Amino acid sequence: MDFRPSPEQEMLKEAVAKIAGGFGHSYFQLKAREGGKQDELWHALGDAGFLGVHLPERYGGGGMGIAELTIVCEEVAAAGCPLLLILVSPAICATLIGKFGSEEQRQRWLPPLASGEKRMAFAITEPDAGSNSHRISTTATRDGDEWRLNGTKYYISGVDEAEAVLVVARTGTDEQTGRAKLSLFVVDTDSPGFVATHIPVEIAAPEKQFTLFFDNLPLAHDRLLGTEGDGLHQVFAGLNPERLMGAAVGCGIGRYALDKAAAYARERSVWGRPIGTHQGLAHPLAEAKVEVELARLMLAKAAWSYDNDVDAGEAANMAKYAAAEAALHALDQAMQTHGGNGLASEYGLADLWGTARLLRTAPVSREMILNFVAQHSLHLPKSY
Repeated sequence: MDFRPSPEQEMLKEAVAKIAGGFGHSYFQLKAREGGKQDELWHALGDAGFLGVHLPERYGGGGMGIAELTIVCEEVAAAGCPLLLILVSPAICATLIGKFGSEEQRQRWLPPLASGEKRMAFAITEPDAGSNSHRISTTATRDGDEWRLNGTKYYISGVDEAEAVLVVARTGTDEQTGRAKLSLFVVDTDSPGFVATHIPVEIAAPEKQFTLFFDNLPLAHDRLLGTEGDGLHQVFAGLNPERLMGAAVGCGIGRYALDKAAAYARERSVWGRPIGTHQGLAHPLAEAKVEVELARLMLAKAAWSYDNDVDAGEAANMAKYAAAEAALHALDQAMQTHGGNGLASEYGLADLWGTARLLRTAPVSREMILNFVAQHSLHLPKSY
């Protein structure tokens, strides 16, 4: 087994790090505080071909894989500019359109998604459904040659930056199980009957959260993605890439925090010697480094599995879990290493806490990951 990145992956890593490093965490801070968007960074990555690195070349992509997209996602976060929409627009939406879309839908959506010209949000979560997709109540019903969309979605990221939203809706009910038959629809954000309401959250990040309301929203027949009623299968095909990007963000934040902490511990001198000489600081940072590297290793395994058509569910969930825990530990220890400066805006650590903490909850909670591992890896009875 060769664990070294390929030459192409090394070149990709260096190129993305150079672009993201040109913006840096101060750029992220400015956008978050002023309510702005990381549009300049997004378009710089898109112009370089990195947002579609995993998509087929005939649709404007790089012809590589999810492993390469995780590199993009991680390097951007490691530069202090986590881009949560990478989880959504390229990883979920573009992947699902590439897998299940018609040729017309691929030609229409993949090139602008790959270039960063357009962004697409993803809407599955509902106030009364949570992690239970079978309870989705947003409905799409046939109306002649069209569909009518009605319902509510909750905590949908980046809607104000997106030209469209990929919506999961109920189009029927399985008579044997009583569970929802789900379908996916591409919905323009300027459609009549589409309302987005901002949800204020205590996270310092450019990406915002929204509640979506669909009121008898008309959808042409070509807005149905793939086969009617096959939405649950389609959604699961997009969840592993989402988990992998979540893990990549966590690993990137962990690396960013440890780089800052190690530099500070080497330079900050108390009692005539750098504080990094004291094991009380050095050992916790070393432990955090071990955890981040273990998470990166599981991320690499999961991405390789996905790209090679090996079941990636277990590894993707474990990578997401490990990266979220490692990111929080690394960031917390980096702040502790800085002492009071760990909370100062100048040092660029505390403002990432909300994003790092979010990774424990989304895109899948640590509890649901533990449920998955208990049931599928340890073969314990299902608990929910």
